This record gives sequence, structure tokens and C-alpha cells, in this order.
Amino acid sequence: MSLVKIAPSILSADFSRLGEETRDVVDAGADWVHLDVMDGHFVPNITFGPDVVKKLRRWTDAFFDCHLMISPADPYLEAFARAGCDRLSVHAEAGPHLDRSLQFIRSLGKQAGVALNPSTPASAVEYVLDRIDLVIVMTVNPGFGGQKFIPSQIDKIRQLRAMIGDRPISIEIDGGVTPETAPLCAAAGADVFVAGNAVFKDGPEHYKRHIGAIRAAADQAFRAQAA
Repeated sequence: MSLVKIAPSILSADFSRLGEETRDVVDAGADWVHLDVMDGHFVPNITFGPDVVKKLRRWTDAFFDCHLMISPADPYLEAFARAGCDRLSVHAEAGPHLDRSLQFIRSLGKQAGVALNPSTPASAVEYVLDRIDLVIVMTVNPGFGGQKFIPSQIDKIRQLRAMIGDRPISIEIDGGVTPETAPLCAAAGADVFVAGNAVFKDGPEHYKRHIGAIRAAADQAFRAQAA
């Protein structure tokens, strides 16, 4: 059984058939569906809102991993929770009261996560470790798919893994994930991998192969570091 999870980002899917794409990638072996929500303010792109998430929920009962790249995030948390997201992750940089945001997410009955931009140190989440289920390490500057992986973030992953210790908190990698970069992050302690272009690039008939390649590479490296 695999120790890592693959969460394809529908940001790279065909938006003209988003429901079918979501269903197809889950059928191909995705563990979670990653929802990149962007507002054109916190990041230089606009994607979709809770109404789209609600429609996608009709296509699958898979775990919806919602990454809110928006500021402020708090006014929209309840809407995304009601739309069917299973976890809501907010950026440490998106508002002044991270702890309050996480408390609110938990009060909605959802898992809570914190995302860190490449310039944000691991220490930014140290005081909220008891309130979160996941940390997202951005290995690109957020806003667009298809960017190149930033290798300097591997040290941050190691720092987070040491900081987390035996707490049940996952480290998710978002940005430039491929069968080549995933094992580098897994060897540092990451166990969840968001992949966009690397999964969706060749059409539905290839999704299973792409997911399998990332999983195999990451799982082997994660097992080695955990031994």
C-alpha cells in the first residue's frame, strides 16, 4: 500500500468539461482532488468559486482538497465548506489572524491546512501546529500552472518534517511536481503531491499512467526516509 497521496490539480484540466475531468482523474487513481481557488488579488490569476465546487461535487465523492489562494479568506470559508470541500487550506500570508481562520475552519467541521509561499519560512506555522492537518509547501510562486520547481524549498520540507515530529500532519507539495521532482521532496519528508500538467497533459487515457509514475517515484523515496 502506498504511503503517499496524489492530488491532481484541476487547474490543469479542460475547463470546458470539468465534471468529466474530475471524475476521470479519480477513476484513474487520484487519492484527492486539488482545488486551486485564485482571486486575481492575492495571486495574479482567477479560477473559480464555491458554486463551481458545488457542481463538481455531483461528479465524485472523492476528497476535495481546497487550496484558497485568496485574501481575505475568512469571508468565504463557510461557502466553500458548504459547497463540499473536505479540507480548507489558507495562506499564512493572506491575513493577520491565521489562528482565528483555522479555528473557524475546524468549527465548520472541516480539516484545516496552511499554505506557505516560497519566501515564507517554515517557522510561520510553528505556533498553529496543533490546529492543522496539513501544510502546503509552494514549490513555485502561486498563480499559474506549468511553472518550474524551486529546489530551495526542499530544505523547508526537511525543517517542517522535523518540526512536526510525530503529529499527524501531512506535508503537501504544490508546484512543478513530476516523477523527477516528487522523490526529492518525498526524501525530505513530504507525503502528498499536487500535480497539474504532469497528470493532465496527454488526455484521460494517460491519467492512470501519469499518476502511477509520480506515486511510484515518491513512495519509494518516502519509505526510504521513514525507515
